[in-house]
Amino acid sequence: MTEAAVFMSGNSQAVRLPKPFRFQGSSVEIFRRGDEVVLREKRQTLAQALGDWPEISADEARAWAEAIRDAAPPPQDRDWTNLLGTPPAP
Repeated sequence: MTEAAVFMSGNSQAVRLPKPFRFQGSSVEIFRRGDEVVLREKRQTLAQALGDWPEISADEARAWAEAIRDAAPPPQDRDWTNLLGTPPAP
C-alpha cells in the first residue's frame, strides 16, 4: 500500500499525493465512506462537457440537422380505441 505525507497548509490539513495518484483537473470531490476519506475527480456537468467541444460551422450544423431529420422515423398511426375505448377527438 502506498503512503502519503500529511502536513498543514495555512489552517488546512493537506496530503501530498504521489505521482501515480495525481488528478487531471483542478478540483476534486471529497467525502467519507465509513472510516475512509475518498477523493475523486469532480465529474463534469453536461454543459461543461459540451463546452469542451469545438464549434461547428453553419454548413456542418445544417448537415447535422438534415441527418437527424432524415433519420427520424415517421409518426406511427395508432388505434386508440383499443387503449381508450373511444375514438380519438378530431
